[in-house]
Amino acid sequence: MNDRYEALRLKNQLCFPIYAVSNMITRKYKPFLDELDLTYTQYVVMMVLWERGQANEKLLCETLCLKSNTVTPLLKKLRDKGYIEKTKDKGDGRNLVITLTKAGRELQDRALGVPGCMANELHLTPDEAAELYRTLYKLLDEEKKKTEDK
Repeated sequence: MNDRYEALRLKNQLCFPIYAVSNMITRKYKPFLDELDLTYTQYVVMMVLWERGQANEKLLCETLCLKSNTVTPLLKKLRDKGYIEKTKDKGDGRNLVITLTKAGRELQDRALGVPGCMANELHLTPDEAAELYRTLYKLLDEEKKKTEDK
């Protein structure tokens, strides 16, 4: 390949290994999440709700870096599975509050083993995992600052 096009080699692109690893990790999650009857995106929504107890759609979108047209159908499926419920905010009836049902709270106990299983799947030392975490969140935080400044 001509040196002029060296920058266009796939092996020289930072985006490709990030994309490929993201897909690989999502595939590795699948068998664990199948046992919980969750997709990966449903799982991350549930993690936010387990952590916070409740949220609205805007908060979920912001926290998970997802668009409303992705979150809305996820919430419908989680509601259909009996894991969440939506109620009108008492202070602002236009705002819907998403809360966990009893089944949604119980699912948290069943999900407790997933992080450990995934740690075993990834074969990273604790230091490697911590460094990767810091680097990825540095990228996410920079992007978040840009969108907040707009």
